[in-house]
Amino acid sequence: MRILFLTLVGIKTVEERGIYQDLLRKFRNEGHDVTIVTPVERRLGISTNFKRKDGVSILQVKTFNIQKTNVVEKGIGTLAIEYQYLTAIKKYLSDVKFDLVLYSTPPITFVKVIEFFKKRDHAYCYLLLKDIFPQNAIDMKMLKAGGFIHKQFVKKEKKLYQVSDTIGCMSPANVDFIIKHNPEVNPQKVEVNPNTIEPITINYTEDDKSSIRIKYGIPTDKKVLVYGGNLGKPQGLSFLLETIEATKQQELFFLIVGDGTEYFRIKTWFENNKPSNAKLLQKLPKVDYDKLLAACDVGLIFLDKNFIIPNFPSRLLSYLEMKMPILAATDPNTDIGEIIEANNCGFKVLAGNQNDMQTKLNMLLKSSLDILAENGNILLQENYTVDKSYDLIINKLK
Repeated sequence: MRILFLTLVGIKTVEERGIYQDLLRKFRNEGHDVTIVTPVERRLGISTNFKRKDGVSILQVKTFNIQKTNVVEKGIGTLAIEYQYLTAIKKYLSDVKFDLVLYSTPPITFVKVIEFFKKRDHAYCYLLLKDIFPQNAIDMKMLKAGGFIHKQFVKKEKKLYQVSDTIGCMSPANVDFIIKHNPEVNPQKVEVNPNTIEPITINYTEDDKSSIRIKYGIPTDKKVLVYGGNLGKPQGLSFLLETIEATKQQELFFLIVGDGTEYFRIKTWFENNKPSNAKLLQKLPKVDYDKLLAACDVGLIFLDKNFIIPNFPSRLLSYLEMKMPILAATDPNTDIGEIIEANNCGFKVLAGNQNDMQTKLNMLLKSSLDILAENGNILLQENYTVDKSYDLIINKLK
């Protein structure tokens, strides 16, 4: 089967680790012909090009800067990308017919590309819904509700749902949200297709853990709670900083690893406050990050308390993969905390509630982290391996 994947993620090879690379590698390994259309931002100085690498075809399309740039260029770039993709596709893939088109949000601006393949190839079109836009921008006060720009994006969002044959959502709460807020969408085409990975195993001895911690200047005699990943406004990281300041238990140490729009604000906070119970590290290469995670004790998830949409951060999988209990401080609308507690692999907190946070930190200290971690590994193996996503998608075409 010929499969096309459209993404805003810069994918250079499917041999990298990530929720999209793992899924595409699974399709390739099952004998399918995979083509990826991925952006190369103009700041990189690379022209649109087509190549075959690691058993898949990769069409890199030169775009405007759409990541880590100003709002104006990001907006223009996001709107322009479907025309840039279509132009490149017609040039490089004019003689290739696809059976399945996969695409994820963000962005919501692939409609014309999807319609092209539905009309030309009669392809099955499957949306992997990773972000509910523009509502997330409203929640973060980045867009004015009911304004002209908001209305235009809502039209594009609804058109995207309309042209998709199936909408795969990250969790049951996401399914409910889409059906509730889009009554014109047939509920039968909305299903749970969560973030999934091909897990790896890192088996450390206590000496291995100690050497990794010493390498990064992390205490070897404390329980290390790690927050890893994007450091942006949606993560509500002010509550994480408040938690570091409020936590007096000498047994606990906080580690923040990542990059994003909030990194320098957090760095400034560390420089001004000099916390003795925390450390900040800038983003690490994936291989080094995994090794560091495996040497920590508890994984932290934070989300802004104002979210209406039910976010489901993929960092959960990294923590489960490294056999770590989870502590999730989130808005009341996501179901990630309920899933964690229902499977007895950690605890949930309502973002902003410091009293509850301190209670849950004390509960963690009294819990068997090994039992919580093993329960988390069972949750991962039963629900979040790449086989699950692959089977859901492929069964649509049988």
